[in-house]
Amino acid sequence: MSATGTTGIGRPGTTDIGRPDGAASGTGTIGASTEARNLQWLLANLVEEVPGIHSVAVVSSDGLLLLSSDPEQRQVTVARQGPRGSSADLATIVSGIGSLTIGAARLMEGGGVKQTMVAMEEGSVFVMSISDGSLLGVHAAPDCDMSVVAYHMALFVGRAGHVLTPEVRSALRQSMEAVQ
Repeated sequence: MSATGTTGIGRPGTTDIGRPDGAASGTGTIGASTEARNLQWLLANLVEEVPGIHSVAVVSSDGLLLLSSDPEQRQVTVARQGPRGSSADLATIVSGIGSLTIGAARLMEGGGVKQTMVAMEEGSVFVMSISDGSLLGVHAAPDCDMSVVAYHMALFVGRAGHVLTPEVRSALRQSMEAVQ
């Protein structure tokens, strides 16, 4: 909450994507721009607020990890979750799925890919286009409510898409490299 006691998009004391001004930055964004910290906050909020989400990654159009909710950095009391417990592994999977579906859409003349979902026995992977080829990937539990996950992913994409500029992507890449 801001000093005025309000939060949300377009309200006093908040940024244009709904994050209170001056709020603490998330993991991997220390020294990053306000926009980069806002995106990390939105990502952390997505993981914390949506039941069944194990991990999340934002990947650039060239396959580089921009943001993640590394399950090893969250305080989770259950066994390791996510592909090998690594945000880099989820980013690789998201990038591969994105590339495969884009190629398939071109071959079938189906237009742009908006979202992809892979349901497995022990979990699900969701991939959604953000902007300029960037992708949002989510690894979720097999019993998650898929419509709720997809809805919250769409909210993230709507809030994050317009601020994921080349400058912000560069800042995010630098902050991810600094953490690794």
